Amino acid sequence: QVRLVESGGGSVQSGGSLRLSCVASGFTYRTYCMGWFRQVPGKEREGLLALDSDGKTSAADSVKGRFTISQDKAKNTLYLQMNNLKPEDTAMYYCAAHQNGGSWWCLKGGEGNLGVWGQGTLVTVSS
Repeated sequence: QVRLVESGGGSVQSGGSLRLSCVASGFTYRTYCMGWFRQVPGKEREGLLALDSDGKTSAADSVKGRFTISQDKAKNTLYLQMNNLKPEDTAMYYCAAHQNGGSWWCLKGGEGNLGVWGQGTLVTVSS
């Protein structure tokens, strides 16, 4: 059973940086997609960045040039590097994974069918 655990959230001032980590256990997918999402209470969940096992990545326009996604396969860890943070980036951040699926499909939430989600880590950006 795949389990995802996010960490690295916290409070930061506008213009600052954070790196979120998502450690996957029980991850045996040979083909997969993984992504980072965020959600603010009362708003829809937003896909930020995703990658797939073919090495392709997809990004939302809202974070292009500021956020990057990467993975360390040896550590079974997915990262989200966030630079030049803004108050509107304040949200709960989640990682998700799915067996099969391309990066774009993952970024769009897998049509509501992404298989595994982490519990989330809170990011607060103050002005």
